[in-house]
Amino acid sequence: MARRVGLTGGIASGKSTVSARLAELGAVVIDYDRLAREVVEPGSPALDLIAERFGADVIAPDGTLVRPALGAIVFADPSALKDLEAITHPAIRGLAAAREQGAGPDAIVVHDNPLLVEMGAAAACDVVIVVDVPEQLQVDRMVRDRQMSEQDARARIAAQASREQRLAVADVVIENTGTLEQLSARIDEVWKDLVEPSAR
Repeated sequence: MARRVGLTGGIASGKSTVSARLAELGAVVIDYDRLAREVVEPGSPALDLIAERFGADVIAPDGTLVRPALGAIVFADPSALKDLEAITHPAIRGLAAAREQGAGPDAIVVHDNPLLVEMGAAAACDVVIVVDVPEQLQVDRMVRDRQMSEQDARARIAAQASREQRLAVADVVIENTGTLEQLSARIDEVWKDLVEPSAR
């Protein structure tokens, strides 16, 4: 059986850097942001259901999803967001399962999922890795690197699971408050623990 590793972290925590390094070390990484785009491609059942639920305004003339229009609806209305998740999450889970099945029996499969906690997916993982930083550092990074206002940055953080909720499901915590070199060294340590037979 492939070893299933859940990887999550808040926005601007450095999760993508951790994911990329694990891929370099030999992990099969399943990127849920990519899956979320794939399941709503033109002609997909999920996109048809979205059009049915949210109307023609969220579909462009070329048949693609108009993300800003859909975002404006669901982020202003919690029940609309739940409806969207009821459409997309099962489709994403199905695609992830198919990718994992194709990884081979000896693979270490990393489910790189920013919504691991929100989707209730932590319990299905053999190991859960959480990339953790203090909230103020997330805000500082988003303001500096993504040119967001502090208010927008805090709103994005508030829309995700809390730091406490993520840490509550963590088997391994990677703190990302230091240098890139320190982060790489910590990822390499975690990888060694994952591949050693004693860790299985």
